Amino acid sequence: MFTGFKRCARLAAVAAVLLTGCMEWDYGTVEDFNPDVPTPGEVTTPGGSSDMEGWVSGDGLFVVNEGNFQSGTATLSYYDTHRKSVENEVFKRANGFKLGDVAQSMVIRKNIGWVVVNNSHVVFAIDINTFKEVGRITNLPSPRYMHFLSDEKAYITQLWDNRIMIVNPKTYAITGEILCPDMTTNRGSTEQMVQYGKYLFVNCWSYQRRILKIDTETDRVVGELEVGIQPSSLVIDKNGKLWTATDGGYEGSIYGHEAPSLYRIDAETFTIEQEFKFGLDDSLTELQTDSSGERLYWINGDVWSMGVDDKRPPLRPFLKSRNTKYYGLTINPLNGEVYVADAIDYEQQGIIYRHTPQGELLDSFYVGIIPGAFCWR
Repeated sequence: MFTGFKRCARLAAVAAVLLTGCMEWDYGTVEDFNPDVPTPGEVTTPGGSSDMEGWVSGDGLFVVNEGNFQSGTATLSYYDTHRKSVENEVFKRANGFKLGDVAQSMVIRKNIGWVVVNNSHVVFAIDINTFKEVGRITNLPSPRYMHFLSDEKAYITQLWDNRIMIVNPKTYAITGEILCPDMTTNRGSTEQMVQYGKYLFVNCWSYQRRILKIDTETDRVVGELEVGIQPSSLVIDKNGKLWTATDGGYEGSIYGHEAPSLYRIDAETFTIEQEFKFGLDDSLTELQTDSSGERLYWINGDVWSMGVDDKRPPLRPFLKSRNTKYYGLTINPLNGEVYVADAIDYEQQGIIYRHTPQGELLDSFYVGIIPGAFCWR
């Protein structure tokens, strides 16, 4: 059964109804979270804060749970890395209404978290200490990811739309749009964004095979680079190289089906330097780097990892699958711990597994339905 929008096999089934989705926010009781943030060294052990109910420490991880498509079951979880404890449905508990339909991603800028809710066509701005809403950007076609250029300018990519929306985060207003060439409202999307100097790169995923280059001063597409079918994610490493992983589409797709690849692209010249090819039955998703930009991680059934200077892909996985569904992935920027989201059956609460940088399982915790994205606080 399909759920969110992250996997290409589900796209055709939901395309016709995507823009008809809506979410009514029914307000109820609210819960207060303590916004006190400890000074450095104040909390030294997880047990030292176990009795501080509702307390939010300085470091933590937001887990964006997609929920099932058109069910309004998207939620936001918060994992406190000091207390080693999780609070689920913090958005609803803090604001008195549900998050919406299909939560896609989240980004933080200056203590404000921006939660992108795809099929509710909204981006919520929340205080990252209290989890309370401070504003929202509405009337978005189908938002996917948000990238800040300044306090007063940001881009928001869209699914099945030929535009990237330009917004003013201070006023929560849409101020313009970037038209993406050779893209229609039901064939194509813009996804993740990486900035290098004044240029922004974005992968085009659904029924596409391109990386776009955008001049952020003129808000125009100034270059295109063709890669494999459906580049699913985009990162940049310590050497100024872009990396994208293609999922290859799926059997029976009208756009075709091919073996996926991992590409290294020079950001300066916008040219492909190397392509690592995989098998036809593989599907590469959730490409990530560690905080140093020295290692890559991705999901291909199992979790895999390689150094950015390696000459070939690894022969053995970094983490073996638990015979369920690895769906999301993130690396703790402070200590290199690896967090993997397990969607299980797309119906029940998902699980997050926390590992050492060497792959040893430390612990796990339950979150919401279909945990798909992460945001470090």
